[in-house]
Amino acid sequence: MTRYSRQDALRILRIQPKHLRAWEHAGLLPFSDSYSFQDLVQLRKLRDLRATRLSAASIRAGVDAMQAVSGMANPLVETGAVRSGSHLAFRHSGAWMEPISRQFVFDFDGKRRLIEVETSQFTPAQRDGRISALFVEAVRCEEASRTAEAIKLYESILDLDAGHAPSAINLGTIFYNQRQFLKSEQLYRRATEADPGYALAFFDLGNVLDELQRLDEAIAAYRTALQIVPKYADAHYNLALAYERKNERRKALKHWMAYLKLDAVGPWANHARGQAKKILEREKLSIVWRRAKCCTTVPGRNDRCCKA
Repeated sequence: MTRYSRQDALRILRIQPKHLRAWEHAGLLPFSDSYSFQDLVQLRKLRDLRATRLSAASIRAGVDAMQAVSGMANPLVETGAVRSGSHLAFRHSGAWMEPISRQFVFDFDGKRRLIEVETSQFTPAQRDGRISALFVEAVRCEEASRTAEAIKLYESILDLDAGHAPSAINLGTIFYNQRQFLKSEQLYRRATEADPGYALAFFDLGNVLDELQRLDEAIAAYRTALQIVPKYADAHYNLALAYERKNERRKALKHWMAYLKLDAVGPWANHARGQAKKILEREKLSIVWRRAKCCTTVPGRNDRCCKA
């Protein structure tokens, strides 16, 4: 079974080491130097829950309560989880349940009814809870390859909150994978406008602009992603590729080298290292050629240099 190193897990999921340590100290997962794919699934869920500003202690309390109520060994992996107020709600028996209070809070068997409720009927807290629940369900549909359902759920979220950047990105990625690049571009742009500090949105926008052969715009998007997160390895990689396609090798070299400082091992690193080596060799030949133009010296002879 494939294992991922601690550094790989942090890089792939874009998790900060201090957050991983907090989850370990809370007992949400054991300390380890390597992780399975299932471990990555749990880490991703912990990362997403932390984005809702739930503390490690609150997550731990919710997990413990859900284990007691349902008998599940690992509720974070075995079922969906979403923030509900200051607690966690889990999908259980076709509904969303707060295990600490033992109250059912959402009923996704009635997805259509939930989607059709007028926004004006919600308090702000209810609206935020509904959006969170719909988002979790949309992700579950994606993971189960129920793409059409996921699209409808993401569209419903954007009807409730036009500036919900994660939904715009996920829906844009669905269309990107379907090669509907113009739709994808619109959604990624919406995400960048809704959250100008969201590096992933600019990175994804760069990818779709690259597919549309709009290299200058793609480069601008990648550069913005790097302004937000200077150590964004994938952005350095794709920016280097874009500069190479524009035959701007020295600019490409800068980003190949930056990528290698962040990710020195693996197939992508090998490719980056190979590209950097080629550019360095070409640049060296170019310098020799320029010197030869202004000097008539021939290797092996004692001719003197002269002005061209």
